[in-house]
Amino acid sequence: MTNPTVYLRVNRVDASICAQAQEVTVADLHESTSHLAYNGLMSPRMRRITPGAKVAGPAVTAWCQPGDNLMMHRALRLANPGDVLVVHCQGETSAAQWGDVATTYAMAKGLAGVVVQGCVRDTDAVTGWGFPVWATTIWPIHADKGKGGGVNIPISCADVWVRPGDLVVADGDGVVVIPRAEAAGVVNAALAKMRREADIQEAIRGGATAWDLSGAAKSYESMGVVEHDKAFDD
Repeated sequence: MTNPTVYLRVNRVDASICAQAQEVTVADLHESTSHLAYNGLMSPRMRRITPGAKVAGPAVTAWCQPGDNLMMHRALRLANPGDVLVVHCQGETSAAQWGDVATTYAMAKGLAGVVVQGCVRDTDAVTGWGFPVWATTIWPIHADKGKGGGVNIPISCADVWVRPGDLVVADGDGVVVIPRAEAAGVVNAALAKMRREADIQEAIRGGATAWDLSGAAKSYESMGVVEHDKAFDD
């Protein structure tokens, strides 16, 4: 059996890029990755647990054995302020990876948030404190702390590969992961998209229509649609 593997250091995406990423949405970031041969959008099973939460930060990763969250705790111990802890539990519903004790420690450390493929619990307390949590499952099943796994290694989380130091951005739409080397370009493209959409929204407030400004009108006209100025059943 392979020994557990833990890397103590992480080459993180630059903090200035993380700060810029706080200003844009997961949707804008995802649309700005179309040039990459990499789809960083996590499965829709990954849902925001804490209402209103938004995070952007470098990934610290943990891979946990079924029924166990030892490596999550090791990753949490190694994490820096502003990091996003990303956890994969092999045996997704076998043990709660996150709860009130971990949250208390994470808040004391200044962790940005946590993303878990697996179970989280104590959600009334955790969401009441406002700590940002995304997870695939809520279930209070007990976790042991005696099995191996890995920390700060590449992991798959909700169908997306996450490498230590990658940019993780999460909001109400879901979670997107952007490779560290691509993060600056993707964030800048998303910021530009956000500015264009702000101009469109301002034009709509001035009387323009989304039908025209979105490109829907031009596309519709090219389709040869037959319109009838009457009800279907007249």
